[in-house]
Amino acid sequence: MPKDTTARKLAPQPARQFDAGERQALYDIINARRDVRNEFRPDPIDPAALRRILEAAHAAPSVGFMQPWDFLLIRDPDRRASIHEAFQSANAEAAEMFEPERKAKYSALKLEGILTAPLNICVTCDRSRGGKVVLGRTHNRDMDLYSTVCAVQNLWLAARAEGVGIGWVSIFRPEDLRGLLGIPDHVEIVAYLCAGYIDELFVQPELQARGWRERLPIDSLIHEEEWPGA
Repeated sequence: MPKDTTARKLAPQPARQFDAGERQALYDIINARRDVRNEFRPDPIDPAALRRILEAAHAAPSVGFMQPWDFLLIRDPDRRASIHEAFQSANAEAAEMFEPERKAKYSALKLEGILTAPLNICVTCDRSRGGKVVLGRTHNRDMDLYSTVCAVQNLWLAARAEGVGIGWVSIFRPEDLRGLLGIPDHVEIVAYLCAGYIDELFVQPELQARGWRERLPIDSLIHEEEWPGA
């Protein structure tokens, strides 16, 4: 390969500039993203759309470019029934952790779509990928986990753009999911997602709409230079 071609490949190229409509579309998708529990349609996700969604997840930034994520696609009804049982057991434990008034509110919430969504996706982080020493993870070993969460966010936003809803189910004992999905010990479970087409969504996040919590004002969370009162 000629030297000037190699140099061009290794040097930054002019950055694409996005017009106002493109920028607004991104902000619209971010603001329209919801955690979906009960609004899934039963029809399967178009394979081409699913591929685009997973490729968007795979385009996420990762520490040392280690790309530690894997995506387990779970469709089998029997397997999902077992996973749903594991959720129910953990959810019963979770309900007991709240004060009586909060417990009643908690128990009235639907917190998963494991059986109603046509597809479940388990997103994992292979902590051994990239070897013993990974660029950028030398002083914060959890950067691989944060990288995988970036992949989940990419997946979520791409899915919303495709008309696909995503619900993140976090109420599991990790060892239960690990056993049901055959996940090895060195691989961490980061997210268990329910996915399917949706026709309706809450205008606000559902927990906000149902009075569980209010959105915090952004100005109370922005600080200059150091922690307030430091």
